[in-house]
Amino acid sequence: MKIATIQFSPVFGNSEKNIEKLKPFLEKAKEADLIVLPELANSGYNFKNKNEVFELSEEPENSAFVGFLTGFCKQNNSAIVTGFNERDRSKIYNSALLIDKTGIIGKYRKIHLFMNEKEYFEPGNLMPRPFELNGAKIGMLVCFDWMFPEIYRTLALQGTDIICQPSNLVLPGKAQQAIPVHAMINRVFIVLANRTGTEQNLTFTGNSLIAGPDGEIIAQASASEEEVLIAGVDISLSKNKMITPKNHAFNDRRPELYY
Repeated sequence: MKIATIQFSPVFGNSEKNIEKLKPFLEKAKEADLIVLPELANSGYNFKNKNEVFELSEEPENSAFVGFLTGFCKQNNSAIVTGFNERDRSKIYNSALLIDKTGIIGKYRKIHLFMNEKEYFEPGNLMPRPFELNGAKIGMLVCFDWMFPEIYRTLALQGTDIICQPSNLVLPGKAQQAIPVHAMINRVFIVLANRTGTEQNLTFTGNSLIAGPDGEIIAQASASEEEVLIAGVDISLSKNKMITPKNHAFNDRRPELYY
């Protein structure tokens, strides 16, 4: 299976321009079976207030941004995970969508909100779970979820092979160090799609990466350039939870002794 990340700097507040900006990057990534975009790729990130967040949010079912990505998937027989500023009636969620040629086939709403996000978004209300895609199980997390190991284990225990993590990281190097460890201790692939650029007082840290079940970094982007990463992965490796001939990553747990 081929996986790609697109590391780019969304145009704040302009979904149409983000569609145009994504076109050449998607063209470069079209050989991939699964492509991952950054957090809030349709709207940008650094909002002034909740009203602005709401104005820039979209209902996924009526979104031109989602329609564009669906059309790309249909044309190239691929799938995309994208961060999305989601409107659900009067509520707004920082979401991730899994899209294929038929449209949206999976959704996750960010559980762990970071800084000012607590003032703008509702905490996620969907249990993290994997979605089937061409024989692989795909899970989704968003950005600051990197701080919480429980959520990775929750997905891994459900048989997730690949965790896709749209992000807008601003703490240099923190998540980029943690995510390969999460991949190793859960023996899964993790695709971190971070963004670059600056919005007002925030500078985003890039260094998107693809990590494997042994904790290795298979591919990594620069800190500041817009670029596409593509890597081939063997999904069977995420199904093997043996650490040594006598140690299994999950069967050796002692949850009755844990908090």
